Amino acid sequence: MENVVYVDGKFLPKSEAKISVFDHGLLYGDGVFEGIRAYNKRVFKLERHVERLYQSAKAIDLTIPHTQEEFAEFILETCRRNNVVDGYIRPIVTRGPGDLGLDPRKCTRGPSVMVIAQPGIALYPKEKYERGLKLVTSSYRRVPPQSLSPSIKSLNYLNNIVARIEANQYGADEALMLDIHGYVSEASADNIFIVQNHSLLTPITSTNLPGVTRETVIEIAEKLGMRTIERQFTLYDVWAAGEAFITGTAAEIGPVVELDGRKIGEGKVGKVTRQLMKEFRDLVTTTGTPI
Repeated sequence: MENVVYVDGKFLPKSEAKISVFDHGLLYGDGVFEGIRAYNKRVFKLERHVERLYQSAKAIDLTIPHTQEEFAEFILETCRRNNVVDGYIRPIVTRGPGDLGLDPRKCTRGPSVMVIAQPGIALYPKEKYERGLKLVTSSYRRVPPQSLSPSIKSLNYLNNIVARIEANQYGADEALMLDIHGYVSEASADNIFIVQNHSLLTPITSTNLPGVTRETVIEIAEKLGMRTIERQFTLYDVWAAGEAFITGTAAEIGPVVELDGRKIGEGKVGKVTRQLMKEFRDLVTTTGTPI
């Protein structure tokens, strides 16, 4: 049976779910989105994801024509109609159809609202979580907050995509991006942590996306008695770290064992990373908003 997609108040078969070619989300990346996971018929941190969607929209002066509670229900109903037990959910809001001019005032109809929910997702093969991921440092710098805040989860991901293309060209699993000052920012689609002196270290969010999985890991670490330090650090700190891992909704917690051909720690998944992976898995499979 074909999956259905929520588009502007209607649930349509996937093959019929369409937007205008004049939609400013398509023409200019003028819109916002979220990536959300469902586990065991529950949507993990649904309210937090919807809140972040609305924060991103507010940052680009895009008014979503629904309350956060209404939007959460659109997400849940889309999951129900697609019989999602474990899956991935993509809510999207664009500026809506306009014309070929940049001016958002041309989008007189108002925003387009969409929700995609589909069973299953695997960003990396299972063995990568056992053996670890290999990263390379991208030559592309993360867009600075002076130009466009990386905290906005916008539809314009070209900066991230060119970094990922570079990682593909080098045969790596992911790309690590630096900010314009040379400090570690984030991976192309994930936040990064390193383990240093029995503490977690992660970049401040002014140069990267404030990830929901990132927040969750910090909460788990605190319960386990681990301190998390949020500050700037360099590639040297990553190379010298005992362990490293990336976090994201799709990736969950991905252990990193190599960067730029240098082994991280002993070159295998570390003890702290494994503990956090286990605690994270236990949390996401037992909590969340029931579908």
